[in-house]
Amino acid sequence: MPEVMFAGPDGRLEGRYHHSSAPNAPLALVLHPHPLHGGTMNNRITYAMYRAFEKMGFSVMRYNSRGVGRSQGRYDGGIGEISDAAAALDWMQMINPNASGLWIAGYSFGAFVGMQLLMRRPEITGWISVAPPANHYDFGFLAPCPCGGLMIAGENDELVPEPAVRKLVDKLNTQKGVSVDYRIFKGADHVFANQAEQVAEALEDHVSTVMNRKTLALAAD
Repeated sequence: MPEVMFAGPDGRLEGRYHHSSAPNAPLALVLHPHPLHGGTMNNRITYAMYRAFEKMGFSVMRYNSRGVGRSQGRYDGGIGEISDAAAALDWMQMINPNASGLWIAGYSFGAFVGMQLLMRRPEITGWISVAPPANHYDFGFLAPCPCGGLMIAGENDELVPEPAVRKLVDKLNTQKGVSVDYRIFKGADHVFANQAEQVAEALEDHVSTVMNRKTLALAAD
């Protein structure tokens, strides 16, 4: 998986990018947890999601937000990090102008950044949010949420209690045309220490289901 450096709004950003051999392959961008709590693109859950998309034939990128690893700049409370994510997306879209779809996947703080990006980029076709910090940030900006996605919570998450995530899911599911695939992992805490493979499998299951449904819908037309 080649290392890439690309221009961000606050300096150069470091990433890892896999280019699919399939023509017009869909794109996926994977976002890491909180940089002030050790979150990097090499986080186990971030890496597991990256590999899952690669396995499914996507062109996929994970990257370090500003101030992490070899990425320039400094942590910016989430605002600048959303701009970093947009820059990563721009870079991928420049290389893949005819991509057949675009997915955003984020874990913890990365899930918050990913959902913010979702509201800014109408071309995003699906999303994965693992342990979205629904008790730390106001997700009221998802009104209306442009499309459904997969949300995963840990049953024993001490940082983001499952009921907080469930409340967010229930709110999104009341919106017209939005259906959230909600999965609670038994025994999992916030770090999903033994569930990286399970996260990857849930991602593959959800993404393939959504993509197959779209293919059938197009065939019916």
